[in-house]
Amino acid sequence: MTSAVERRLENAGMTLPEAAAAAGNYVPFTKSGTTLYVSGQVPFEAGRIAVSGRLGDGVSLEDGQEAARICALNILAQARAALDGDLDRVVRCLKLGGFVAATAEFTDHPKVINGASDLMVTAFEDAGRHARFAVGVASLPLGAAVEVDAIFEIRS
Repeated sequence: MTSAVERRLENAGMTLPEAAAAAGNYVPFTKSGTTLYVSGQVPFEAGRIAVSGRLGDGVSLEDGQEAARICALNILAQARAALDGDLDRVVRCLKLGGFVAATAEFTDHPKVINGASDLMVTAFEDAGRHARFAVGVASLPLGAAVEVDAIFEIRS
């Protein structure tokens, strides 16, 4: 059974990947009551980091936004796994946290993370609107240009 969320993504030309295994001593998600926490996801696609490097040093704003979109797809893949395949159990996206590998001079972090925010609104419509932060960092795991984590309200 395909969820309404997955149908909206398919209509927008996107499909969810399989949820990746954790790459360290952590779990990809945790649930507590009606809250689902998804660990930070990097732009992992087709078995590799799709966008690496730093914004302001060879990575364009558009590439950064694409990286954030891929991170968001990976977040939804983890959420689908956490919810036994049923993304329609998501009540709303509560918060995204965005990390952007960037030079000290780069200041458009919010524009980069809009790639993930826009995807959440595409997936969940008004329930995809969320609180958020977007910060710049010197480096990210595996050389990724972007990492995004998420918190969702869910139905039990």
